[in-house]
Amino acid sequence: MESNECEITDYNQENRILLEPYEYIRTIPGKQIRPKLIKAFNFWLNIPEDKLIVIGDLVEMLHNASLLIDDIQDNSKLRRGVPVAHNIYGVPLTINAANYIYFLAMQKALTLQHPDVTQIFVDQMLELHHGQGMEIWWRDNFVAPSEDEYRQMVIRKCGGLFNLGVRFMELFASNEIRLKYKFDRLCPLLSLLFQIRDDYCNLMSKEYTNNKSYCEDLTEGKFSFPILHAINTHEADTRIIHILKQRTQDVELKRYCVQLLHEVGSIEYTRQACINLGKQVFDEIHALGGNSYLENIVQNLVEVFHNDSDSGNEQDMENNDKYPATQNDQNNKSYKKPLTSTESRYKI
Repeated sequence: MESNECEITDYNQENRILLEPYEYIRTIPGKQIRPKLIKAFNFWLNIPEDKLIVIGDLVEMLHNASLLIDDIQDNSKLRRGVPVAHNIYGVPLTINAANYIYFLAMQKALTLQHPDVTQIFVDQMLELHHGQGMEIWWRDNFVAPSEDEYRQMVIRKCGGLFNLGVRFMELFASNEIRLKYKFDRLCPLLSLLFQIRDDYCNLMSKEYTNNKSYCEDLTEGKFSFPILHAINTHEADTRIIHILKQRTQDVELKRYCVQLLHEVGSIEYTRQACINLGKQVFDEIHALGGNSYLENIVQNLVEVFHNDSDSGNEQDMENNDKYPATQNDQNNKSYKKPLTSTESRYKI
C-alpha cells in the first residue's frame, strides 16, 4: 500500500497557511500503527489496492487531526518528542486546521463512490467524540469511572477510527469474504489493548517520557486504567486522587504516585490485563484462520509486558515483505512464516 500518506496537495496558498498545524504534525514521524492495521486486515479482506490507499490515507488524516485537538484538550506540551502544534501556531488556527481536515477526509471518503460511506463516516466519528467526551468529563469533574465504563469509552474513542477503516474495507470485499470473516470481537479487543497499553507505558516507559513528558497522564489529571483501578479498589486511601487533582508537574510527586500505584497492585493489574487482552487477540486471530502480519504487530505491542526493563521501546513493525499481502497469497504461494505458533510465542 503505497501513498503520499495523506499529504494535501490540491490546495492554494491560503490553504497552505490554514493547514500548517496539520502539516507540522503529519511530517513528524509516528508509529504509523493505523496504516499497518489497515494493511493487516487486508490480508483477510483482499480489497483493491486503489481503495486500500484511499482508506489508509483518510484514516491517517483523521487520526492526525484528532491529535491536534487532543493536545489542546489535554494541555499537552510535547507530541512525538517535539512541541505541540498549538504552542507554535496558536489554539484557534490549530482547531480550525483539525476541523478542516475532518471535512477533507470526508471529501476523500466520497471518492470511494459507495452509498454507505457517509453513514459509516458519521457513525464512527460520533463514536470517537462520544468516547473522547466521556473521558474529558470524568477528568474535569473528578469522577472515577468503573472499569466497565472505562472499557466502553475506550472501544468508542480508540475504536472509532479503527472501525471506520475496517467498515470501509468491508464495503469493497467480496460477499464470500464478508460472510467468512467477522471482526465484532477482534476490533474491540485491539482497541482495548492499544489504549490500556498506552496507559501503562505513559507511567512506565522511558520512550513515552522522551516523546511526551514524565507521566503526562498524572499532569493531565486523567483517569487512566491504573489510576481508576487504584482509586476504585482503595477508596479509603485518598492520596492518589489528591495528587491527580493537583495536575502536578512536580516529577518527585509523580514518582511517588507511581510508587503508590505499584504498592496497591495497580501497575501489575494493568500489566496482567494487557497480557490477557493479548491472549484474547491472538485467540481471535487464530479463530479467523491466522494473520501473520497482524500477529507480528500485536507481538511487538505486548513485548513491553515481558521486558524487565519496562523500557516500552517499540520494535520495527515494517517488515512487510516477510508476510503475504492477503490470505489468497498465503494459500497460493510457498511461504515460510517467520513467527512460531501463538502458543510458543506468547510466553506468560
